[in-house]
Amino acid sequence: MYSMRVIITAATNLELDGCAKKASQVFKKSKLKISFHATGIGMLASGVKLSQLATTHKPDLIIQMGIAGSYSKKEPLGKVMVVASESIADLGVRENGTFKYLFETGLQKENEAPFKKRKLINQGIRPFNILKTDTVAAVTINEITTSAKRIKEIIAAHNPVLESMEGAALHYVGGLTKTPFIQIRAISNYVGERNKAKWKIKESIEQLEAYVITYLAAIENSLNK
Repeated sequence: MYSMRVIITAATNLELDGCAKKASQVFKKSKLKISFHATGIGMLASGVKLSQLATTHKPDLIIQMGIAGSYSKKEPLGKVMVVASESIADLGVRENGTFKYLFETGLQKENEAPFKKRKLINQGIRPFNILKTDTVAAVTINEITTSAKRIKEIIAAHNPVLESMEGAALHYVGGLTKTPFIQIRAISNYVGERNKAKWKIKESIEQLEAYVITYLAAIENSLNK
């Protein structure tokens, strides 16, 4: 019987625990061998943890689930999306009021692995986007974006839909270790909106949990064919 080792990660237990509880009930007798791991917040913590998981467990798939901010107000809060490419939005230097990305300084080559044309692209996304969910570009940043000026700069440079604090770590580790991965995000707020009464964290996590359970069931079904 073929089994598939799946690691599911999120930055926080808040994003992870509900799904872990449901999965333990739904997939008791399953070909999917699922484990859940909170990586911590930000690129550093998540990058180290993801590296450990990828090299120690050698999974068939890493799923990163989490909430995200959206740069597009056309996208409804709670919507679940899959990230196709990541850019690191705060890696560089600010000179004379202008932000220069690391590639523009000559310190990083734009096609140096795992980057391709300055982006961290999920090259193996197609077979794992089994629910054929909308795929988007995202940025990762260690300091949540709040200023209108910075938002304009990031949109001009990357044209992203989503922003998180951990996504690029997954794409970087997955790209270097050749570990299949997929990043699944639910929109909890619009980037720059600081009135948290307008955020939908609880609702977006509920949508995320339901999506991931459906996604896992679809993968299991494909294994049974």
